[in-house]
Amino acid sequence: MRRRGRAAGRRPGPGRESAAGRESGTGRESGTGRESGAGRESGTAVVDFALVGAFVTLVFVAVVQLAVVLHVRNTLVDCASDGARFGALADRDPDAGAARARELIAADLSPAYARSVTAGRERFGGLDTVVVTVRAPLPLVGLLGAGQVLTVHGHAVAEAP
Repeated sequence: MRRRGRAAGRRPGPGRESAAGRESGTGRESGTGRESGAGRESGTAVVDFALVGAFVTLVFVAVVQLAVVLHVRNTLVDCASDGARFGALADRDPDAGAARARELIAADLSPAYARSVTAGRERFGGLDTVVVTVRAPLPLVGLLGAGQVLTVHGHAVAEAP
């Protein structure tokens, strides 16, 4: 079997480029000695990855922190409501409900969130109700809070003695 010139599998030598290389632009530009567009973009993937990776990480951390804030808020609402139900029983007073809410908050979250818990009676819609109010720090980084405060209320209809 005879080989026929260049098309028979001979590779272009140094300084020569194939017809495919000329058409696709992957060879060298004639006479300049510099690489074409593909060579000039060498290393941009690393920069792109760093920028996009940092942005995705920032968005992920923000979503996780939002989930922590919502978890803390929902836990405080649940503890305040449970404390109000406990304080609304016929043989209890609102202060017992506040103590119960403090106990639940300290067990579920942290004693730092249970520092400001108050309870009282209110008339709402013609009914005597027990209201437990919890004021706790807003978690900004993890569970660490700052000057902002979450205020939640729990209500329960008071039973007659």
